[in-house]
Amino acid sequence: MPLSATTEQHVSDVVFTADFTSERQWVAGRSWAYPDGGPTNPGDNKLDYLTADPAYSRTGTFRATRRTDGWWNAGLLTTEGSDEGFMVRTGDRLRARVRLPTGLGAWPAIWTWRDGGNEVDVFEYHPDNPDLLELSNHVRQGHSYLRRPAVHPGATIDLQVTFGRRDVVWSLDGTQVFADGRGVGARWHAYLIVNLSVCAGRYHPPPDPTATELSYRVESLTVHRPSAPSVPHPTVPDARSEPATQTGPASEISAGPA
Repeated sequence: MPLSATTEQHVSDVVFTADFTSERQWVAGRSWAYPDGGPTNPGDNKLDYLTADPAYSRTGTFRATRRTDGWWNAGLLTTEGSDEGFMVRTGDRLRARVRLPTGLGAWPAIWTWRDGGNEVDVFEYHPDNPDLLELSNHVRQGHSYLRRPAVHPGATIDLQVTFGRRDVVWSLDGTQVFADGRGVGARWHAYLIVNLSVCAGRYHPPPDPTATELSYRVESLTVHRPSAPSVPHPTVPDARSEPATQTGPASEISAGPA
């Protein structure tokens, strides 16, 4: 169907494509979401000891390995503090393809953070709850524990989150699964974090005593941003086609309110 003069066509532009090898896009091994920027965060029930070693995050496989002191070297990347300093903002849509971990104690997540808050969790996962994803909007307190057969240890899933002003909307494998009815507000913006934490045992089991390594993989991550609405111009009649008896100025044509 042709567009009418008042139809708005919204186009979504890709404004960010994750290149985990890029030091301009991502900072490795530190985040102000952790006390003093890291490397540990025991208050959040984590055994993480953040490391900038590229083998723990830059390949897209986020790893954690057991240390001799009880901590686990853990991979984390964030756009905060990077040269590009990319932030998602209200209206953006994030897409990610993720292969979930299998080992107990693994705690993968993609989330946002800025100035001590502004957190929206694209997802969190714990293999002891094998079919459950945790979806959370901590900005305005919207949460869902989502159970789906497609979610299980080792599964590859496609996630999509739209950070709406009045509604944060999550989709799994192309199907909408949760809309929180809360949103993030009109001026929200935040940095991205991708990481693998390790549970300390308060809420979820810690790793098996014999385990030495945990991992999960982020195969792709993009952010799409709506461009300005495109409004086709109405057709203005050719004055030469008007009846010869018409007099006076041509009628004004309004394209609607700005």
